[in-house]
Amino acid sequence: MIKRFYYLWCALFVMVSGCSESNYSDLEEFVNKSGDGLRGKVDPLPQIKSFTQFNYEAFNIRDPFNAQKNIQSKKHDTLQPDLKRHKEALENFPLENLIMVGTLQRNKQIFALVRTPDNTVHRVKAGNYLGQNFGLITDISETEVKLKEIIQDSANDWAERLSTLALQVQEQK
Repeated sequence: MIKRFYYLWCALFVMVSGCSESNYSDLEEFVNKSGDGLRGKVDPLPQIKSFTQFNYEAFNIRDPFNAQKNIQSKKHDTLQPDLKRHKEALENFPLENLIMVGTLQRNKQIFALVRTPDNTVHRVKAGNYLGQNFGLITDISETEVKLKEIIQDSANDWAERLSTLALQVQEQK
């Protein structure tokens, strides 16, 4: 055990003696020369642009974020859907989920074939209703069904909207 202790002291002595030399001339020379030829240059601050003053004069214009309607546009005060009317089968589906798949014609009257999401095909004619927005069928052609929907806007007023249900052509495999 004494030998181990002796070897440990020898190793420690060798390490300490290696650090005792104080000749740092090469390091001091490097530090002194590292700043030669460097000149700092700071860009001048950018010129502050003057702004032109703007006077806001639109205080009498209606606030676009307010849900109030313009008095002049209230021409549909009496427009309202018939809420007491018995709903038809195709009024249970959103218009986006209904697909026109064809037409039929009997005498002079044309019918549209409309498929629901549950793959049931219904025959409709002008005067029937489609969709959840009280969509009254106004016209049927070979390529589309035209509707007049009555919707409620953000101010709880009823408004008319024209919509179409276009014929969907299926590609044969």
